[in-house]
Amino acid sequence: MFFSPLPRRRPQLPISERRLLLALGDLAAVFISVIIAMRIWTRVSGDPFSAEFILPRSGWFVVLSVIWLLLASANDFFELQIAASRSRTFQRLIVITLQTWVVYIIVFFLAPVGMLPRLFVLYYGIASLILIGLWRFNRPFLVGWASDQRRTLIVGADDSAEVIINTIRSEALSEYDVRGIIGSNNQVGSLITGVPVLGSGADVMNFVRRDRISLLIVTETSRLDAEAFQGVMDAYEAGISIVPMALEYERITGRVPIHHISSDWAVIFLSIRNSDGILDPYPPLKRLIDVILALIGLLMFVLIFPLVALIQRLDSRGPVFYTQKRVGRHGRLFTVYKLRSMIHDAEAISGPVFSSKDDKRVTRFGRFMRKSRLDEVPQLLNVLRGDMSIVGPRPERPEHISRLTEQIPFYRTRLIVRPGLTGWAQVRYDYGSNDVDAMVKLQYDLYYIRHQSLLLDVNIMLRTVRKIASLSGV
Repeated sequence: MFFSPLPRRRPQLPISERRLLLALGDLAAVFISVIIAMRIWTRVSGDPFSAEFILPRSGWFVVLSVIWLLLASANDFFELQIAASRSRTFQRLIVITLQTWVVYIIVFFLAPVGMLPRLFVLYYGIASLILIGLWRFNRPFLVGWASDQRRTLIVGADDSAEVIINTIRSEALSEYDVRGIIGSNNQVGSLITGVPVLGSGADVMNFVRRDRISLLIVTETSRLDAEAFQGVMDAYEAGISIVPMALEYERITGRVPIHHISSDWAVIFLSIRNSDGILDPYPPLKRLIDVILALIGLLMFVLIFPLVALIQRLDSRGPVFYTQKRVGRHGRLFTVYKLRSMIHDAEAISGPVFSSKDDKRVTRFGRFMRKSRLDEVPQLLNVLRGDMSIVGPRPERPEHISRLTEQIPFYRTRLIVRPGLTGWAQVRYDYGSNDVDAMVKLQYDLYYIRHQSLLLDVNIMLRTVRKIASLSGV
């Protein structure tokens, strides 16, 4: 079938490429900032600013670029919703600059005397603050074609359409211009959360042409009728991006929409790094990092343990440690170790229940331990034993697993990987104390399982450090 060409439209980047553009612009500013810092360095020291000076110190370009990418990612600086707000961009930029200085100061005092320049990072920080700020604030003018809203048509007038529309409004409004919905004939003219149903499947190309659509979001691929399927295929052949609703939701939120995916979708997880095979370097490398970090953490914990134990005993009676059965990888039970943060025998009356934000059973010192995650440190023993990893879905109790498996689709899928001390759900979602929260946290856990990598693990660990430093635990 042949069609006349679609009207010319400016190129519009998908979410992943827009985030990449933000990162590339930031890195360009970082490189220029390093050069400026070196120039100031030579002015102060009296050294000539030349290739002979720059080349031996070229490692700074790599080191500061990596530090920037890690800290920016951990602070959501590449999130489009933040990039669209000048005030939030400036706030995050200040925070990342301060964090860079803190990292440098720590390394400076640990490094041999005279190895690192004292004021170089100060020059760099000020220069990067100005240059990255200028780039971010002027991005719409510098690369306006890459900042345009994506003209979007949603194919499917069902609950999934409502979910993706509300998600776009709450988390990515600046990136999408939702023009309408394609539904069935008897739905035409109705509204779904304020967005009109424009036509049926036979009208897809008409509205693609009229509204210069660049993106079709298909809510339920398995439910498309013949006309809608043909319309989607025609749009694809005309160069329009076609994305399933679940995938676009995942890109926007960092969660998997478990109630809006087909029943056989969990099969995808069964082959995702589900073994410790030697062909995939990630599992053994992740395990090596687990062991190293667990040993370092336990050595540090031994130094402060006498003080922690003394304060705990003065605060409340009962044992210092607390053990509990949890469900690990592939459903295997193991004993988890924690510092006791509640009154002794807290569950003697209540039984196994979720801990709540203002749980009266938590002691005074226990509340501090929870906010600082200090009560979780003994679980480094579980990491050494291989029961847990540093990063992964948090382990749940058998009673909760049994109940939630019956209530929430795909819940057992989180048992594909080792549970962790911290996880994607813990750094992206507030403390949860009921089944609704458990469902949302599962969406984050499944996202982690689907996308797990060393970079994501490092991102989660940095976010965890930020949470610990802010005492935002419960």
